[in-house]
Amino acid sequence: MTPKVNRRTKIVATIGPGSESAGMIAKLIAAGVDVFRLNFSHGTARNHIKVSQQIRKQAAIAGRYVGILADLQGPKIRISSFRDDSVELSGGDRFRLDLSIGEGEGTLHGVGLDYRELADNVDRGDILLLDDGRIRLCVDDVEAGAVNCTVLIGGKLSSRKGINKLGGGLAAPALTTKDIKDIDSLAEVRPDFVAVSFVSSAADIQLTRELLARHQMLPAIIAKIERAEVVADEDTLSSIIEEATGIMVARGDLGVEVGDAQLIGIQKDLIARARRMDRVVITATQMMESMISNSQPTRAEVFDVANAVLDGTDAVMLSAETAVGQFPVEVVKAMADAALGAERHPMATTSKYRLEKRFDSAQETIAFSAIYAANHYSNVRGIACLTESGTTPLLMSRLSSGLPIFALSNNSATLQKLSLCRGVIPLFFDAEAFDEVSLESRAIEFLLDDGYLQKNDSIILTRGEIIGRSGSTNILKILTAA
Repeated sequence: MTPKVNRRTKIVATIGPGSESAGMIAKLIAAGVDVFRLNFSHGTARNHIKVSQQIRKQAAIAGRYVGILADLQGPKIRISSFRDDSVELSGGDRFRLDLSIGEGEGTLHGVGLDYRELADNVDRGDILLLDDGRIRLCVDDVEAGAVNCTVLIGGKLSSRKGINKLGGGLAAPALTTKDIKDIDSLAEVRPDFVAVSFVSSAADIQLTRELLARHQMLPAIIAKIERAEVVADEDTLSSIIEEATGIMVARGDLGVEVGDAQLIGIQKDLIARARRMDRVVITATQMMESMISNSQPTRAEVFDVANAVLDGTDAVMLSAETAVGQFPVEVVKAMADAALGAERHPMATTSKYRLEKRFDSAQETIAFSAIYAANHYSNVRGIACLTESGTTPLLMSRLSSGLPIFALSNNSATLQKLSLCRGVIPLFFDAEAFDEVSLESRAIEFLLDDGYLQKNDSIILTRGEIIGRSGSTNILKILTAA
């Protein structure tokens, strides 16, 4: 029997009307979804609770640890609505954004909006981007409560479309009243990850953590990086990443504000920065958008996924492709194939950085030593990591290796959070059920029985002298599966 082929890059899939049934969730898990995203910009709290329960049930049936990510809406700045739901703007038209225009009263000449501070945050000559940049307006002059513009790039503008400013600067608190209410509802969802939208400072992450703690919840917090002013400020960006468990490269709003040409380098920098700081990173938005209505991805989309994998992303994310798309199972399989193809390249299996790093703890020393050994001893088929908190396998996953990291733990919360870490396979194993003499042989037997190892394979095993104590990893052994 040959060992299982394990995809290292994780797949996050958004649940929506096209994928929320029990049967479809089961199919998506079978196709390779590692984490399901609940988008709180849509749907009700009651529906999200119902879907989360179904995810847990189907993951248990499949015998897998599948994470749940609750994605808070955040302060998306939008225009209000038009009398006829939309207008057709042409280049050169004058158009007014005016707080005094009510809901359903927008016309070809102007529309209301939900952002009272707009006039305070724009100046003459600024470029405003509507509907993800499809419509461009130049600010001509600013009045109290209104902004007069000239249309640079026209087109159909529908009600409730978003507004961005080229270069960023339309700031609103990351947590809205709706977000705080949604956090209260998460007590019944019990997500493994919570994503905070439009993060502008580390304080946004701290506040989210405090609000979650009121409900005795300790999920991993993902900071969505989507503001131009954040990526332009080195100290702010680093403090956000440091405070969060991980980041999401949210390429939609970020790309609108910085421009697609700049976004390419920013994506690579954010992935590298997160890995250097021992944080997880998700690359998101429009990765296989054509598959909303087509059964096959474009070659460019396959390359987009592959490039993110080669950059070192922990996960790639699907949004509308699985939420409302016609081919949710097919798009997950296509993304998995693209990731596996990229992972076969030597660039994805070796690490050249941190060779000069000085370690701060025995745990960190063991984690990086294990990866170095795995990359230089050809008979090693994987790394078995007995873990309590999940820190050691997380640290291991920050360095590239072509080998799986088996996180063995009896802590389900730890295993759920490791579902997002690149290269980590979370497996339930109760080390405390065995004595010191038989523990290591039982761990190898467990991996043999599940098809992860073959007889005579070597495996690196790491653990602490005291089983069950967090942060105590200080032992590394190379063992042979007999």
